[in-house]
Amino acid sequence: MSAVVCTLNSISSIEKCLRSLREAEVGEIIVVDASSTDGTREIADQLADTVLTDPGTGLGNARNVGIAQTSKPLILNMGSDNVLPPDQLERMIETLEHGGYEGVSARTRVEGSNYPSRGLNAWRKGRFRPGLTPIIGTPTLFHGDLLRTNPYHTDRTFSDDSELCERWTIEFGATFAISDAEVLEIGKTTWSEVAARCRMYGVSDEEIYRLESPDWSIERKIRSLLHPARADLLTPLRHLARKEAIDSLPFLLSFTGMRYIAWLKSATNSRRVMKKP
Repeated sequence: MSAVVCTLNSISSIEKCLRSLREAEVGEIIVVDASSTDGTREIADQLADTVLTDPGTGLGNARNVGIAQTSKPLILNMGSDNVLPPDQLERMIETLEHGGYEGVSARTRVEGSNYPSRGLNAWRKGRFRPGLTPIIGTPTLFHGDLLRTNPYHTDRTFSDDSELCERWTIEFGATFAISDAEVLEIGKTTWSEVAARCRMYGVSDEEIYRLESPDWSIERKIRSLLHPARADLLTPLRHLARKEAIDSLPFLLSFTGMRYIAWLKSATNSRRVMKKP
């Protein structure tokens, strides 16, 4: 198996991430670094098999740089803040191969007990449930030959996973699933980290809507506009136990609001760029 890890100033987590991949007996670790200045590159040089330079044109292209250098039958895309506990990679592989899917992801859990940590874990627990799903997100496991010949689009800043899953589904009927494996996510326990995540989601929403909505029906456009409220608020509340739902409601409302604000800001910036002579 090959693992591709894209990094940018990930000093707080990169060593744990790469060591967990080694302990999981991943045969080939490729790091794509976006000119980190905090020592991330130096640690990657010590622990990875190959360290490449991210050209800085979006996450999709960065992933493609690493994917192009892989040589194993399976490819695992890991976040630099993800840590694999023992036996969890085997669960992902079992789901991929026995389920006949083109790709699978794992559930993620934040280590921490403060309110943002509890909120993130409740959001994930309610939203990302094991089983068949139209879109998977990092960490993801794909068949290597399939991903190498059908890589990510390079024009996406953050919506690379969504675009790839939707394109594969349309082009050759691909199916995806969330496995019952659990991967840790470290260093994401503050409101500023939650806001950064919402910004990425909002930019992704705006990219998808701006690039694809001209071909959509009115109904499809409305579904897209309502997606954050449905995915980040209504779905988690529906699947959480009553006490946990009540406790997490302020977090889920804040998360959804920040995502919509990021979408609006990104749309405003895009219009300004298009208006420039």
